Amino acid sequence: MPSIRVLVVEDFAPFRRFICSTLEKRTELQVICEVSDGLRAVQEAEKLKPDLILLDIGLPTLNGIEAARRIRSLVPESKIIFVSQEFSADLVEEALGVGAWGFVVKTMAASDLLAAIEAVILGDRFVSST
Repeated sequence: MPSIRVLVVEDFAPFRRFICSTLEKRTELQVICEVSDGLRAVQEAEKLKPDLILLDIGLPTLNGIEAARRIRSLVPESKIIFVSQEFSADLVEEALGVGAWGFVVKTMAASDLLAAIEAVILGDRFVSST
């Protein structure tokens, strides 16, 4: 499988480290950039054109939903998976509505993150079940 370039967007540093260490378990997943706010996520996505963006919703400077909306218009080929502690049917609907391919609840990330990435890479949507 070819290398998959990943942008990680998470403002809580310990959880960002958890995401990156989880991704290291799969040799084809290459973290190309880590950022902690929504505005930088948009800037880095436009500059780096990652294959995959793991995006928190509760971010400083620009929330994840608005960041995703901007990223989709600038880099439509990048696939977005939200990774959020917030979870409701309305929020998942909004996230998928702005073009995300997946939604992983942080409390389920240990079991769902790699499964979500695999599904999205194969062209399927993924939503954590709670």
